[in-house]
Amino acid sequence: MIWNELKKPFTILAPMEGVTDVVFRSVVNKAGRPDLFYTEFTNVSSFASERGRHDALERLTVKPTDKPIIAQIWGKNPEHFAILAEELEKLGFSGLDLNFGCPDRHVNKAGGGAAMIRTPDLASECIKQARLHTNLPVSVKTRLGFTSANEYQSWIPFLLNHHLAALTVHLRTRKEMSKVAAHYELIPEIIKMRDEISPETKLVINGDIKDLKMIRELSEKYPEVDGFMIGRGVFQNPYCFTDHEPTKKELLDLFRFHLDQYDKHVSEVEKYPYEPLKHFFKVYINSFDGASDLRVKLMDCKSTNELRKVLNEFEK
Repeated sequence: MIWNELKKPFTILAPMEGVTDVVFRSVVNKAGRPDLFYTEFTNVSSFASERGRHDALERLTVKPTDKPIIAQIWGKNPEHFAILAEELEKLGFSGLDLNFGCPDRHVNKAGGGAAMIRTPDLASECIKQARLHTNLPVSVKTRLGFTSANEYQSWIPFLLNHHLAALTVHLRTRKEMSKVAAHYELIPEIIKMRDEISPETKLVINGDIKDLKMIRELSEKYPEVDGFMIGRGVFQNPYCFTDHEPTKKELLDLFRFHLDQYDKHVSEVEKYPYEPLKHFFKVYINSFDGASDLRVKLMDCKSTNELRKVLNEFEK
């Protein structure tokens, strides 16, 4: 089982909508990969329908450089969890993770993500059905609670009683989003809960973790934690899973590599949108003189060739 093969403290790139797709995973792999990748989260009901299956499979594309990789899935229909769980091993995944933490209001309105915190019986059935239909280890990523941080006192033990392969806890509530500091003060109690209820479950901590240096510091303070997950930190530094401090040239070259990977992927699929590329500009262009003006020029571009032209002119 993949979770038993990882050495403490292992590192994970958090699943992020519109970010951790097959293209960006290639970029992070080149810069310095974590021990474990996750996919973007895939809607189980989309996969279960003929109309949505193509898009769902696109999200579940796996390259050799992605492995080991966990498929993250979300929804509220236990039968649909079962349908998708059956297919994931064939697609090359090392495990599947149920998303019980996404704060997006559309996902929550549909009953998925963090909304599962409010429907524990349904959450339990989704875990059960996923397990019954796969040989892969099943894990969960969640938040402390939906509205109040105190909800963790019942919600985390509830999940641990399912004896999951791994449990990732984002140390905020759905209501808090990312507007407040992560509640690191709760880590000791969460460790105690894990040790008492399900010591075999790997415990992963997420929230405000910026880089490998910070992971080492947290691991020294909380050695009982098995792994640490970086989310938004990758936007500040795509080399966050290494000790390397990139130069401006290295960042711009990595950006060009991102564009190359994007073009290659576009040639392999029927459609792949250009606009989401703009979300990544600040990853590479954020820490040197002229970065702000360069991003403004890039935002006006309408193709990867135009982006490359602007970059080349900037470096003359």
